[in-house]
Order: sequence, then C-alpha cells, then structure tokens
Amino acid sequence: MNANVNDESLLWDGIVPYPEEFVERYIQKGYWKGQTISEFFQESAQKFVNQMALICGDRQYSYQELNQNIEQFAVFLTKQGYGLADAVVIQMPNIAEFFIAYFAALRIGMRPVMSLPAHRHAEVSHFIQQTDAKLYICADKHLGFDYRSLAQECQRRCPTLQQVIVVGDAGDFDPWPNLPSFKNHMVSKPKITARHVAFFQLSGGSTGTPKLIPRTHDDYLYSVRASADICKLHTESRMLMVLPVAHNFSMSSAGSLGLFYTGGTLVLSKDPSPQTAFPLIESHNITHVALVPALAATWAEAVQNGATNIFKKLTALQVGGARLPDALAEKLIDQYQCRLQQVFGMAEGLVNYTRYDDPKEVIIGTQGSRISPDDEIKIVDEDDHELPLGEVGHLLTRGPYTIRGYYRASEHNRNAFTLDGFYRTGDLVRLTPEGNIIVEGRSKEQINRGGEKIATEEVEQVLNQHQQIILSALVAQPDPILGEKSCAFIQWRPNNQDASETRLKLQIRQFVQAYGLATYKIPDRIEFIEEMPYTALGKIDKKQLRKRLTEDTI
Repeated sequence: MNANVNDESLLWDGIVPYPEEFVERYIQKGYWKGQTISEFFQESAQKFVNQMALICGDRQYSYQELNQNIEQFAVFLTKQGYGLADAVVIQMPNIAEFFIAYFAALRIGMRPVMSLPAHRHAEVSHFIQQTDAKLYICADKHLGFDYRSLAQECQRRCPTLQQVIVVGDAGDFDPWPNLPSFKNHMVSKPKITARHVAFFQLSGGSTGTPKLIPRTHDDYLYSVRASADICKLHTESRMLMVLPVAHNFSMSSAGSLGLFYTGGTLVLSKDPSPQTAFPLIESHNITHVALVPALAATWAEAVQNGATNIFKKLTALQVGGARLPDALAEKLIDQYQCRLQQVFGMAEGLVNYTRYDDPKEVIIGTQGSRISPDDEIKIVDEDDHELPLGEVGHLLTRGPYTIRGYYRASEHNRNAFTLDGFYRTGDLVRLTPEGNIIVEGRSKEQINRGGEKIATEEVEQVLNQHQQIILSALVAQPDPILGEKSCAFIQWRPNNQDASETRLKLQIRQFVQAYGLATYKIPDRIEFIEEMPYTALGKIDKKQLRKRLTEDTI
C-alpha cells in the first residue's frame, strides 16, 4: 500500500535514504524482503500459534496471546488519535508491556524511540524534542527510580508531549489500559512500506546527547534473520533477557526479534544479578543468554565462589557491547565449559559474530566476522587512506543494514559519514587474513563503561556549568571489571566556603545527578588539577591525562 505525497514527505523528513542502486542490489540479493516488522511478527504468530513466546514473572504469553495483546493495544493507540509517523518514546524495564507497546506502535505506523531505563530527563526530553513525540510510555518505578517524576519534567520541557502512559501505579498520568476491552476491534494496515523507517535506536554518542538512529523495516529484519541463522536459533531455544530489552544487542543480535522469528521462548529477568538470573536459567531450562563483559565477569566470579556453573547448561553465551578480555574468554571456555560467542556491533548497523565452529583461538582472540558478504569494511588511517591488512586503523563500514545518516542531524552526518556513504564507527580495529575483526580501542571521545557508552563532551558540558568549575576533562580509566571507568579532571575555582576535597567531589557528583544525566554518566572518579595540559593545537591533552591515571602520578 503506497502513501500519498504528503505522507511520503512526512515519512522521509529528516531521513537519509539508501541510494537507489544499493536498494536494487539489496532487494535483488534477497536481503530486503519487503516485509514490515509488524508483518514479520504476525507471520510468527500464525506459524507458532500455541508455542510459548514470552514469560514475564508469573505471566506467560503464547504467540497467539501476545499477538492479541498487541492488536488490542494498537486499537487503543488508534482511538487515542495516534497514527502514521507519530513518534512514541518507550522507556521500560524488562517487562511484557515493552513488547506489546513496541509492536502495537509499529502496527499502526508509529515510530518507537528505544529509550533505556538508565536514561534520565536530560536524554528523554531530548528524544521527545528531536522527534516531536506526542506520547511517552514508561513504568512507574524501577530499581528505586520513579519515572513519573521524570515524566513530569518532560511535560514541562516538551510542548509536543500530549500524553504519558504509565505501567503500574500511574499517579497523575494515564494508566496502562484494560486491553480485553478492545478485543472486538481491528486496526487498519498503515500506509507504509518496508523501506520506510520503523523505529529509532540510539547511538552510544561521542558528541553530546545520543543521536537517533533511523532503522528501516527492511534493513533491520535482514540483520535479525541473518543473526538468527548464525546463532542457530529454533523453536526449542529459550533465551533469558538480562540486558535492557530496548538495547540493539538485546533486540537483534539475534535477540528477542531473532527468537520470535524462529518460534523460541523469551524469558525476562528484572535484573542481571546472579541471584536473580541463575535460578531462572535453571527453572526455565534456558539455552541462550547475552551479556556485556562486566556482567560475564560478575557471573564468572559468582560461579568461582560456589554458585552453580550455569555456563555449561547453556547452548551458547553471547558476550558483546565492549571488548571481552582474552583471559576472561579463555576462562569461560576452559574452566566453565562455556560455548562462547563474541559479538561486536553497533546500533547504526554492522554486526560481527564468532561462529560456533570457529577455532578456539578465533573465539577467544577476535570479535568475529561480518554478517553479510555485502558488509563493506575499510580500515583507514587519519587521512582516510586504506591500510594494509593487519594494521590498526579506523573502521569504516557500509552495507545492507547500516544507516546512511542519523535522524535530523545533517551537520553531524557530514563528519560521521564519508561522501560515498561509509559510516565512521569510531572504532580502532585490525583485520585478520581470515576476515575476523580484532577491536583495539576507540578513536572517538567516548568511554565504554561496561557496555554503556559515555560521550565525554556531554558530561563535560554539564560539569562546566558549575560556577566553580573553570574547566573539566573526562577521560577513560582502565578497570578490570567494567573495562573502562570515567575520571573527571577538574580545574577548580576555590572560595572560602569550600568543604573538604572528599565533600567537594561528592557535591560535584550530586550536581551532575541533579542535571538529569543517566547514572552511569556520573564520573566514577574526580581529580582536581591546577592547570590542564594542552596539545600544540591548544586542545586539552587528554592523552597526558590518561597517562597520569595509568602512571598514577596525580
């Protein structure tokens, strides 16, 4: 069904489309099948009718039941007046309502924005403003944080926000509806095609607030289907979701969508701790789990300290989101009899996997190889000249599921993409002769804290608003558990009322927290410095600051 001219301009506003020659190539090669994500799930619901799709605490949904809930919520959204290209920010913990809201929004042509539970009002209000979102759907509370107060702040900041729906105790907002009351209604198919944008993922962000990543139905489903095949998922697969459900890793690598594609069962965990997750692995006969390296280390420590070795019960453990230390990879395989799969990818597109039949040294020492033969990879120097095989350089990529530009970000896109459409990932990598990628670090100003990406500039902008901070510089500090932690160097303007240094550091952290940044962005360490070191170009010399941390010469 084709949209009219006005709808078409609305659907492409702020989007950088794939060039037609590439569209034709990806369709011809069978990567893009012309199916929307809503049609994709409905096909699974028809194919796996009574198979168990989703388990959330004591609630269980077959594919048919989940599909009915989705249809009912889609009817509700339509009756609320929402429709084609309307943005909705969804921010929920790992609960069934996330999937109901996500698929229902897609079913009527809305565009979900995948906010993570850790985001606070600075980020969420930005998402609403950037997309002109009319609707925000959240839980009441999670892990001690009250999202209703966040919603109030967003209402104050965001004039486009018309409605807030809260799962749980809604307070002054609209409650999650009674879905069975909409069971005798159906929604009309929206006037979209699989080439249109389905939803927005979020960038790790290296230059301020996370950028919005417009993923089309065609490109996203190609990565989902291909990932499910690589991960060998099937109807007997049972996946425990401990990472945030909205994260790109959780959704598509192969994630929840890959599992729904193959008719498996998804079990949701309210938190990733061994105390919560290990009993679920045993009671639900879990076959697949995805973790970030910091969690893999925590789980390994729990097993080391006497917990049941759940690793050998799994068909596969995926680890991604950050570089997995070789020593931990080796320990998981040798000591805990784990079938490990490394995953290296990005919400913008390119995903690499080690394969189950790869040699052990490949699984331990590399981050795998690309999904598609049409994933184009370049490794270049500072001047964009391609480097010889095996040399470390900047990773550039383009392909059938890698975006051509961020949403409504033309200025940023000029730096983030080459003229011929290659995405500058910000990763420093080298390539083996077999085509496997080895991640050596980051070229962008970004800290990878246990898989959570921190844009240094964003935090510095907040710190520099403090009336006594002359200058700030946020740098990464190596950490054995998280991979990296953040350290803020502060050039301080003293006054007579200053508290002790310990107290000042606490006050600075509280200042960042009060601004509304996600908790993982609050500096782990703060060091006062009399004067910043500078490069020859007059920029703060972060290399020198990082050197001080590693040499501990502060």
